[in-house]
Amino acid sequence: MARLALLSVSNKTGLIDLARSLVEEFAFDLISSGGTAKALKDAGIPVTKVSDYTGSPEILGGRVKTLHPRIHGGILARRDVASDVTDLENNQIRPIDLVVVNLYPFEATIAKPGVTLAEAVENIDIGGPAMLRASSKNFAHLTVLCDPGQYDEYLQELRQNNGEASLEFRQKAALKGFLHTGSYDQAIASYLSQQSPESLPQQHTLSGTQLQSLRYGENPHQTAAWYQTGSTPTGWAAATKLQGKELSYNNLVDLEAARRIITEFPDTPAATIIKHTNPCGTALGNTIVEAYQKAFNADSISAFGGIVALNRPIDAATASELTKTFLECVVAPDCDAEAQKILSKKSNVRILTLADLSSGAKTLVKQIAGGFLVQAADDIIADSSKWQVVTERQPTPDELAEMLFAWKVCKHVKSNAIVLTSDRTTLGVGAGQMNRVGSTKIALEQAGDKAQGATLASDGFFPFDDSVRTAAAAGITAIVQPGGSLRDQDSIKAANELGLVMVLTGTRHFLH
Repeated sequence: MARLALLSVSNKTGLIDLARSLVEEFAFDLISSGGTAKALKDAGIPVTKVSDYTGSPEILGGRVKTLHPRIHGGILARRDVASDVTDLENNQIRPIDLVVVNLYPFEATIAKPGVTLAEAVENIDIGGPAMLRASSKNFAHLTVLCDPGQYDEYLQELRQNNGEASLEFRQKAALKGFLHTGSYDQAIASYLSQQSPESLPQQHTLSGTQLQSLRYGENPHQTAAWYQTGSTPTGWAAATKLQGKELSYNNLVDLEAARRIITEFPDTPAATIIKHTNPCGTALGNTIVEAYQKAFNADSISAFGGIVALNRPIDAATASELTKTFLECVVAPDCDAEAQKILSKKSNVRILTLADLSSGAKTLVKQIAGGFLVQAADDIIADSSKWQVVTERQPTPDELAEMLFAWKVCKHVKSNAIVLTSDRTTLGVGAGQMNRVGSTKIALEQAGDKAQGATLASDGFFPFDDSVRTAAAAGITAIVQPGGSLRDQDSIKAANELGLVMVLTGTRHFLH
């Protein structure tokens, strides 16, 4: 008796070629449901509809098609267990040797603007996951394929092994089947969790598909890979690489840090240069080339080998500036043809375009021994109208705008963080120090004489007034900080004595 294959796919890529090879090369009989059966018939490939094979019509508008003993018996039967074989014979069930199934595009459905909960629920596949799980469980006796990318490899297996797929291949395919259903269930759970009033669910799962095996992680002795969450590419998975070497682990980490900063400034041309996830230069300008030049000049030494993010398309003038120093990566919403031609002279520089730089994760996950931590993203939008001016001297509109710029940059600097700015440009950045005094000294030393008349932002409160006095002595005239220390009054008093403006935001931005 000919072998039997069950084909029921939502993604019909490669379906016809696979089915034709199964029938013509390897004498399979085919059974299919719904749209898959129609596609095969239209291509002139002999196929039996599942409803004809089972003797049971599709019911509930197609919700029940393959949930039948003749299907699942044929999938789950163990060919080396006599009672299973007898059950098949007594119930006139043929063993199924190949199951080809992929699932309703749930993630594509929920990605559509305005999709309702009812529409999303209707696109939850039931029969598909059941068949995938059943056939993956019984890989000792049959093959399951859930990805069109497996089809050619499967056919090669048959050609090389006298019409049989090896146990090794079947087990590998079963693993892929379970990963597929696991990812599918995770997407559904994640979506339904978002409909819940709970900010974080009682159970949190994370799954992804490997996009790229990376050369190594943070260091050459660490293995690493890049995974995409969901079936629809978003974020960096949706970026286009115009040129340059393969992206590394550290490139991607730094690119994400750059993306987070640049999204703080949607309304004005902005540029940031990142080294080791911290900004060495961030600036606003009337044009994108001006913004980049200001960001580069803020710390041209550290900019060497940096990661650049721009919130406007790269034009020829900006491209020319970008080629003047060694950079690892540049990302922008777009890049015009003339700019691409100029940048091509630096062929190793990775140039990426990402149209939606503002789209980031809503929750952040950090692994610890024995588990992981989940927190909501720090995506609060700063509103200077809600800040409290606590000093006798009031800020001018320009000083308030400068403090807002400094505050937005400081949010993305490793704690303890101190950022000095002037003319919407960073002058000094003190990052990741064990105390705020150290961060202040580093930022002031970097700024040098430019600290005269500059603004200082601190991601956390000042527990003592020493940093305030040190800043004032260097020429700082305005300070923005969250407040909340038992000694706030000491810092406020010092600011008043020294003629500074001090504003409390009421929000801190620690970044570990």
